[in-house]
Amino acid sequence: MTTLSSGFARARRWLRDHPLAFDATLAFGALTAMICGSFADPGTGHGPTFGTRTPEPLSVLLMVLTALALVQRRRRPMAVLAATGMLSAAEYILMDPPAPVVMSAVIALYTVASRTDRPTTWRVGLLTMGGLTAAAMLFGSTPWYSQENLGVFAWTGMAGAAGDAVRSRRAFVDAIRERAERAERTREEEARRRVAEERLRIARDLHDVVAHHIALVNVQAGVAAHVMDKRPDQAKEALAHVRDASRSALNELRVTVGLLRQQGDPEAPTEPAPGLAVLGELVTTFRNAGLPVEVACAEGGKQLPAAVDLAAYRVIQEALTNVRKHAGAGAKAEVSVVRVGATAEVTVLDNGRGSASRRPGAGPGGTAGDGLDSGGHGLLGMRERVTALGGALTAGPRYGGGFRVHAILPVEARTGEPERPGTAGGTGFCR
Repeated sequence: MTTLSSGFARARRWLRDHPLAFDATLAFGALTAMICGSFADPGTGHGPTFGTRTPEPLSVLLMVLTALALVQRRRRPMAVLAATGMLSAAEYILMDPPAPVVMSAVIALYTVASRTDRPTTWRVGLLTMGGLTAAAMLFGSTPWYSQENLGVFAWTGMAGAAGDAVRSRRAFVDAIRERAERAERTREEEARRRVAEERLRIARDLHDVVAHHIALVNVQAGVAAHVMDKRPDQAKEALAHVRDASRSALNELRVTVGLLRQQGDPEAPTEPAPGLAVLGELVTTFRNAGLPVEVACAEGGKQLPAAVDLAAYRVIQEALTNVRKHAGAGAKAEVSVVRVGATAEVTVLDNGRGSASRRPGAGPGGTAGDGLDSGGHGLLGMRERVTALGGALTAGPRYGGGFRVHAILPVEARTGEPERPGTAGGTGFCR
């Protein structure tokens, strides 16, 4: 039973997706029913009898023509109704007893009623009912009140009513679906509006907090600078006010930004951001994992700005991770960080046996694609990080084997941070 029902369901879906095939099947079924009905004699007292008559060739022709017209019932409903109605009337006028050609007109009237509006259904339905019923009563040999003639009136009327009911139900369902979609759009728009209002409110709060406290810090810092030499006690008091104002601003910012956190979000990291100062620890982890790494850094140079320092560290981390994953056994890596004028250049080389096939993210010409580490976005992440600082990154196979990652980072442009002097006894960029 389950297999049969699933088969019927598949057939219904197929016919619904192919309306012309459905109409052809319906037309064939109507033709079969009309031909079978044409062998029945209505009789006079005990119901119809089968096999007592055969349809005339003209009746068969009319039935075939009306069935062919039904194939186009969706595309031209009014034309199909007019054709089937005239052929049905011709059957009543020319044949006695008539074949049930009127069945095709009933189907066509149902189609018109289900696909037009109610006033059109009333006008066309009354015209079809009156015309076919009049033809059956006036030209048939049976009395005008016979059940066959009244049946024509009843069947055409029911066809119009059924089509109008189907159209009304379809319109009702469409209206419900449209209201549901409109309500969904309204909810989404309302949610977006509320989010925008909340963001605006938080932005205003942040502006008020920052503007107030920064203005206070600015005033107190000016006072401290003015009286530092002559009245140090008053300068200390002003600096204490600066400290209190900055602490208050940080607390209020923390509370305001905390409103944006979702439940379950990870806490903000408390450890300092990594940089080239801890490059030695990073290299040690790769060496312990079996990858020999040699490091060459500029000696005695100035410390890089924080953003550039972090970007350089991340580029080296991603590049070494790529070497560890893809370079193969026996590979070695070389890392160099040098400052050239107003830029810092980071280079990571390896001598692995793999090439472009080993580096699916590297495209032709030494450009970096996005098919590597960190979920398939290692080189893409490096490129975005470097580009955000106004730098450039290239990556590709080396001549003779291996792979090369080269990043150029601007030290002074687009960082917005002053350079920090190197610590005493340090080694410039990295330790």
